[in-house]
This record gives sequence, structure tokens and C-alpha cells, in this order.
Amino acid sequence: MYQLGEARPGKRIASCPAGKGQTASARPATPGRKSGRECMLADNKVIITVAINGGMQQDRDGCVVPKQPAEIGEAAARCYEAGAAMVHFHARGPDGKNSGDKAIYAEAIREIRARSPILVQTTNGIGVRRDPATGQLHWPSDEERLGILSIDPPQDLFGIAAGSADFYNPGGNYPGETPYVNSPELLKSTIKSVYARGSALEYEVVEASALHRLLRYANEGIFDRDRDNMWLLHGGGFGATPAIARNVIFSIDEGLRLFPKAIVGVTATGRDMFRFVTLGLAMDCDLVRVGLEDSIHMPDGSVARDNTDMVRAAAEIAAIYGAKPATVEEARARFGLKSA
Repeated sequence: MYQLGEARPGKRIASCPAGKGQTASARPATPGRKSGRECMLADNKVIITVAINGGMQQDRDGCVVPKQPAEIGEAAARCYEAGAAMVHFHARGPDGKNSGDKAIYAEAIREIRARSPILVQTTNGIGVRRDPATGQLHWPSDEERLGILSIDPPQDLFGIAAGSADFYNPGGNYPGETPYVNSPELLKSTIKSVYARGSALEYEVVEASALHRLLRYANEGIFDRDRDNMWLLHGGGFGATPAIARNVIFSIDEGLRLFPKAIVGVTATGRDMFRFVTLGLAMDCDLVRVGLEDSIHMPDGSVARDNTDMVRAAAEIAAIYGAKPATVEEARARFGLKSA
């Protein structure tokens, strides 16, 4: 395991032509493949993702959560101006509750793109719902979740949890533990669909075993482990890996051992969110995620007024490490997306 302050395996020292300014990969390159992390952003750039609303978060303690499509579009534009290159959102119905309605997703995407060029990522989990008959909380079906992959206009980027867990996120206003099952069929179908579209897929790493699940699927031929836009988001909290530094350090290290070309991001819930932003930046991560989906708290424990406050704070922390927010075009290139 590399130590804080060291360049991580394969980390580029600066933007440069292929084959220059690179360190060795964490494992030998596959024959015929490029070696190292040749698609890395320059070291002084970090992608800031803002998860602006989540499935359950509500206005509370002074923070205002965007729910309707126009509100989502306006919030995304403000976050773009503050330094975010990507917005992650959940659709909400007219009642403010989470929804899997593709028409609402489409309207929100149109509202976002009418106001800014920020990259758009939709949820895949959608969010829990309460059965009116039993009062029990449950997640949407695989069929409903797969439906979010086919929205018109389409999102730029996608996400899927790479493992299952008893989801728990009081920072995101979830009321209690709920089994969060991500079946092999759901994961494999999502992988095939997203990569066939030429897009990038964020794998939420709920715990390190999820990395080895992905490795099994790669070995089965479901996807290429040496993809230049392999993308791992290492989480702390959410009812899975505890938000303790040594846990996420191991997860990041193991992810790079198995997938040395991966885009590496970090996220956490509640008051741990900005602690993990700091940890991720100290570990040379490519991406950090903030936003009201996961927490309402700023680094000092105060309540954010909106998502823009959080994006600005992430950019300020990045500046301590000499890093700057990546532009949308820089993020687009790193994710292997075509120019707009």
C-alpha cells in the first residue's frame, strides 16, 4: 500500500504524451494494452461531482433541496459556476417524493442543459418507497431501475452500486436500515448497456468485496478491466464500509491493484463527507463528491444553505493541495465521452 503524500500507482505527474511522465502500473499491462494511467487528468485538476438532492432529502435546518425539474436545472447551473463538472440527481414527483418516472428525468435533463454545460449523471437506485399497504420501505424493482438507462434526452453518465448492503443514511434523511440488493442480473445488464452506448459507469464500492465481484465479471468477459474509463467511487458510511480512513485507504489501494487505470473517487455521508473529500484529495483521487443527497453539513459542522456552498468548499479544500476543479471538457475527456 502506498502512503499519503506518495504518487499513487500509475499516477501521472502532468498532462503529457502517452508513454511519458508516468510511473509503473500496479500490475503488468495486458499484452497489446497501453501501460500506466495514460488518460489521467493533470495532477492539479480534480473532478467535483455534486449530488444535489438524493431520493429522500428534504428542506431542513435552513438548507433548500432542489426537487422539481426547473429547480434542479437552476441548482445545477449554480454548482457549475462554483466549480462542479458533474451533477448527479434523483427525479422527484410533484409531491416532492422520489420517482422513477422517465418523463420527469427527461424534463430535468432538459432544464439542466438549458442553463449550463455541466455533465449529467442520473441515479440508478432511484430511492426507497413506503408500501402504503404494509408501511414497509422497499427499493424499486430491477426492471424499473434498468428503465432509467433509456431516457430521451439521454444522460451523459451512469452509476450502479457494485455490491449489496443494508442501506443506512440518516445524513441523507433515510429513516432507517433498508436492504439494498444489487443483483447480478441488474449489474451485468447495466454494464453491458452503458458501455454499448459509449458512456462511462460509476461503480459505487460499498465495500472491498464489491471490487472482487467486478473482477469476476471482467474475467467472465462482461467488460474489459483495462478500460480507460473504468470508474470506482469508494464510499464511507451508507450502511456498508464504515467512514474510517484506513477502510477507504484499503479500498482505494485494492481497487487500483485490480484496476490500475481506474478513475478514483470518494464519497461519504453526514459529517464525514468533507473529511473524505480531504482524504481523497490527500490521496490524489481524481474525483470528489459532495451535495445535499449525502449531507447537509459544511466542513465546520454548520448547515449548508444549498449545494453551491458545498461545491465552493470542496474547491477551497482542493486549493490547499494545489488542485483546481476540472472543467466540463476535461472531465468529458477523462470519462471518454465525445465532445458536446
